[in-house]
Amino acid sequence: MTGGRDPVRQRLAGLDLARYLALVGMVIVNFDVVMVGPVPAGAGGFAEWLQGRAAATFVVLAGVGFGLGARDKEWSVTSRVTLKRVGFLFALGMINMAIFPADIIHYYAFYFLLCLPFLGLGNRHLLVAILAVTISFPLLSLVLDYDTGWQWETVSYEGLWTVDGYLRNLVFNGWHPVIPWIAFFLGGVLLSRARLHDRKVQCRLLVAGTAGFTGALLVSALLSAWSATIDPELHYLFSAAPIPPMPLFVIAGSAIACAVIGLCLLLAPWLNSIGILELLTPAGRQTLTLYIAHIVIGMGILEGVGMIGGQTARQALIAALLFCVVATVFSFAWLRAFKRGPLEGLMRRVTG
Repeated sequence: MTGGRDPVRQRLAGLDLARYLALVGMVIVNFDVVMVGPVPAGAGGFAEWLQGRAAATFVVLAGVGFGLGARDKEWSVTSRVTLKRVGFLFALGMINMAIFPADIIHYYAFYFLLCLPFLGLGNRHLLVAILAVTISFPLLSLVLDYDTGWQWETVSYEGLWTVDGYLRNLVFNGWHPVIPWIAFFLGGVLLSRARLHDRKVQCRLLVAGTAGFTGALLVSALLSAWSATIDPELHYLFSAAPIPPMPLFVIAGSAIACAVIGLCLLLAPWLNSIGILELLTPAGRQTLTLYIAHIVIGMGILEGVGMIGGQTARQALIAALLFCVVATVFSFAWLRAFKRGPLEGLMRRVTG
């Protein structure tokens, strides 16, 4: 880092690399869902391993970007821009949700909106808020029926476009419900306050994240086995799977996000020295465009060639990776001519 600027405020290319990897993971999961079908718990496939964790990393990175973007800015400026972005993301997400019910963009709008007041909190208070949100989900599940609205045989949500159904899906039992998924976003805001340019911090993120993720899975396995001997219904409380998103899932998702971010920040200088980083990071700067594109264009092509449903996991993985290769090439070429991605540029124009 040169030029005397605050290195934290400069774009950390490692974060763009992490966004790229998180996007690739989400594409793999979503293509698998539409081409093969829902991954059964315990199947042990690659898509199951990524399920929920790639999206969690995606949300944590959004929180990091939000926190970094708000640094040293007047509250009035941050709030005005954020509210405009909330409106843009909500509108885009609702359109996309009509095509792909598992859309994450409309949830993003509420993550940004609800996290805006938390920007002024100190680290300790922010950590308390994260813990409170995380614990709130199992408490809510004791009084609300998580299965309400879900048709698990077809993985469809009945009443999604009603007020009650939409709010229930948004807050409690959707694909990425505000409670507890907003904990990932708040965690990203907290992480944005760390010295991410410091190699020691990057190493700690990688080591602590890996240990936390491994520990969460181990504790989940042990407690799930123990609780099953008492009451088979209790084992869900100790699940590290994304559905339902219990505390151990939040811990595991946050930990893997930290590990990925730490690893990408560490690898960025080396990848830059061999000329690979500049090929990948343009896609990491256009994740909004590419997320929508993998649904509208990618899944549209799959439907056109009759590959929605009835395919193998290998076919879904190949299709996902092929899309990611094309998206990577497109993103590199696009940023050679334009400063921002198509939707990123549009959002910038709309929100100022």
